[in-house]
Amino acid sequence: MSNIEARRKRLLLLLSPNTYRAGAFLEAAAHLDVEVVKCIDVPAGLDEWWDVPLAVDFTDVDAALPRIVAYAAAHPVDAIVAVDDSATILATRAAAALGLPHNPIAAAEAARDKGSMRALFAEHGVSSPVFRRFPLMSDLHEIAEQVGYPCVVKPLRLSGSRGVIRADTPADFAVAFARLKRILLSDGYPPETTDILVEDFIPGGEVALEGLLTDGALHVLALFDKPDPLDGPFFEETIYVTPSRLSHATQQAIADCAARAAAAIGLRDGPVHAELRVNARGPWMLEIAGRSIGGLCSTILEFGSGMCLEEIILRHALNFAIPSFDRTGQAAGVMMIPIPKSGLLKAVHGEDEARAVPHIEGIEISAKLNNPILALPEGSSYLGFIFARAADPATAEAALRSAHAKLRFDIRPMLAVL
Repeated sequence: MSNIEARRKRLLLLLSPNTYRAGAFLEAAAHLDVEVVKCIDVPAGLDEWWDVPLAVDFTDVDAALPRIVAYAAAHPVDAIVAVDDSATILATRAAAALGLPHNPIAAAEAARDKGSMRALFAEHGVSSPVFRRFPLMSDLHEIAEQVGYPCVVKPLRLSGSRGVIRADTPADFAVAFARLKRILLSDGYPPETTDILVEDFIPGGEVALEGLLTDGALHVLALFDKPDPLDGPFFEETIYVTPSRLSHATQQAIADCAARAAAAIGLRDGPVHAELRVNARGPWMLEIAGRSIGGLCSTILEFGSGMCLEEIILRHALNFAIPSFDRTGQAAGVMMIPIPKSGLLKAVHGEDEARAVPHIEGIEISAKLNNPILALPEGSSYLGFIFARAADPATAEAALRSAHAKLRFDIRPMLAVL
């Protein structure tokens, strides 16, 4: 056997420094006896401060790509996996350059741009909101008279519902547009070349689908109900519960819609995370991403004989056998603890009482004490996560609500602590 054949499989894992998900992927890789090469997203010029094999700027793909290719020439890799949205385009282009399995580059780019995604959905007949795209520097009062209401103002690329605002009137629209404009400019988006999306508000309940694509075929891994209404003006997600309580026919319609959406933008391989609305007219595709679920939500998922979601993703990427796509165990739920207001997090009370609630499996407060936190629409993170398992989805949901009610967060106005 040659040295190449004898070596362990090597995985290039593209990570953001603040990702919640590094640990789960690293544990899955260790379980599979896979060597992991970490590639961290850092601003240009700061790579020397990171003790990792690769530190590159994910947003500067043209500069990052040759560094990854050069590294792989000396240390061959068998697969590239992007953990978060920010890495998907770089991962796809690097895999293409190295001759590894990958989605079409155009598909990866469309999955990161809500405007391109919407246009492809419309072109291929995927049910999704009517939309219009406007330059950031447009006259907002003029636009306010052109759009229908209620509508939703969105950035093209921000994630985690950041900058997403509902407007019910022209006056609301002017406020929402101006607020999103401030967010984008504060993030360094060039004002003259940045667009925003305005789309119809779709009423109904919301669900999230977790899936895996193999040669264009969608395997549904989990369907989450989102029992809290997401009607705005901001769209902070809270509770995810699986299995879904929707009818079998509705669940099949959701899966079919997600499969059509993936095909419309050209995604064919790897994990997908889709967000949909469901009303009397059926499912409506909001967004589909070429990566798996964010935060610590995957913690509640288990497949086959104890596989976590990250293990399935790595098995697929490395062409290992996947014994089963079926979710196992009880009903499960996770609450992404919302940030009620911006300020400085000084203390968290009631954790022991919350953990004592029946069916609660764990609580993780991820926000750091004595650090600023931002509520939506400016913020993009959570105070933490609550996890529950129970015999049925309703009991899991009730446990999450009960545990959350016992938590108290001391958030001080920023000026009050200076």
